Amino acid sequence: MPGVIDVWDARTLDFGLLEVLEEQAEEIIGYFDTDHAIFLSYDNVDGPDRPIMRPDNPHAAAYYALLDRVGDLMASRTIRAFHYTRLTDAEVAELRRSGIHLSTPTTLRRRLDALVVSGALPAEIGDRLYDASPFHSEQRDARSEKFWMVSHPIAIDDNGVAPLMARWGGEVASFWVSDAALSAPLTRLGKARIAEIAVPLEATRHRHAASKAVVATFGRARGAIPEKSVFDLYLKASLPASAVFDLHTEGDAAFIAMGRTYPAGFVDVDVGRWKELTGEED
Repeated sequence: MPGVIDVWDARTLDFGLLEVLEEQAEEIIGYFDTDHAIFLSYDNVDGPDRPIMRPDNPHAAAYYALLDRVGDLMASRTIRAFHYTRLTDAEVAELRRSGIHLSTPTTLRRRLDALVVSGALPAEIGDRLYDASPFHSEQRDARSEKFWMVSHPIAIDDNGVAPLMARWGGEVASFWVSDAALSAPLTRLGKARIAEIAVPLEATRHRHAASKAVVATFGRARGAIPEKSVFDLYLKASLPASAVFDLHTEGDAAFIAMGRTYPAGFVDVDVGRWKELTGEED
């Protein structure tokens, strides 16, 4: 993936980013090391030995200024992101043909109608799902014109992504449905899928979050132990089919290994995080 950055892998950072990060390496390590020391001396202490006030991090001003500077650089870059969903084979074919489109009431209606026409879903169920969608609530503006992803690979049994793959339709169609008569057919539609997407950050509102993740990744590569800085992100513009550079289906080796041994080089730093921070077992 030439030119595509994994915000969790320092080896994918380009020269322009690395030049800025190397300039500030001492402050970056100082910020993360001091943050860790504050955690041990204040956040993880109870009782009379705990300081009255949480200590300041003297590297904070330089760190936050760097986040802004790196954020400006990230605005013109493309990152790999992951979309967890459930799709029919016909929807996969359409994705590969026409690319990524933002979620709207119109696209939901079109998807439901296609299932009805194919005989995969009764018309009455399709109508009820459409009427029950959050698009027809105060959440309409918050959910319209978006396509959601996550910045880091996540294991398929994680509670944050497993429900998105268990039933067809995602948050705008099935996530909040509690009626068994409506939800049961959706577990039989399509298959669980994970799309790997090349996301130009200019098509999102998340360059600051990407900056934070990149700085953390650089710091970890230099021996610090910052948090993972995983973040959700959404598109505010459609992308062509070429942006979907891989699609994994349940049962595939990469699908099963996602967030564990795939992608190559990924390490989930949340695993064993408490021991890393404190030296104690979870």
